[in-house]
Amino acid sequence: MQVQTHPLEPFFHQAVRNSYEGRLGLSPEITGYVSHMLCDFAESENLFRLRDAKGRPIEKLEEMVRASDPILGTARSFIAERSIRKYIGDYALFLAGMCPEAIESDPNSDSKKPTLADLIRVGKESYYVVSQFNVFEYEKEAPLYGQLSNVFEHCILGLAIARRDLWRAINPPAPVH
Repeated sequence: MQVQTHPLEPFFHQAVRNSYEGRLGLSPEITGYVSHMLCDFAESENLFRLRDAKGRPIEKLEEMVRASDPILGTARSFIAERSIRKYIGDYALFLAGMCPEAIESDPNSDSKKPTLADLIRVGKESYYVVSQFNVFEYEKEAPLYGQLSNVFEHCILGLAIARRDLWRAINPPAPVH
């Protein structure tokens, strides 16, 4: 279990727990991880933390994946690959579950927005890559990333449910007269 460090964490944890554990049967470990990830992305500078050589934010999924490659891309090491892939998995999950307006619905569009299929593919793959770093200091947390990869679509659904529930809580329906 991760240490609570952000003031919004209890709020996000409750919202995520209701959908993840209550409705979808996901583990408390996944609930804790995702609520911590939401806190991370609540800080705007963390949403596009990957930067290119000129210091500009990398916003396209394919450029993020390229940046994670220590052989053909710009990652300086395999440890950097793990860190970048963790971020990509988190980013894909956050975007798909919490920001549907940032997703392209037409796969044939020339839009710069990713499709849901792209986010699922890259998110699952990224968490899988992170799960393969399963020795030394990463041994204990590697299985969690394997679980995240395996239930990625459920995690997206759970975030969408949490988002809807939060929206309803702050925008209750008008009373019927």
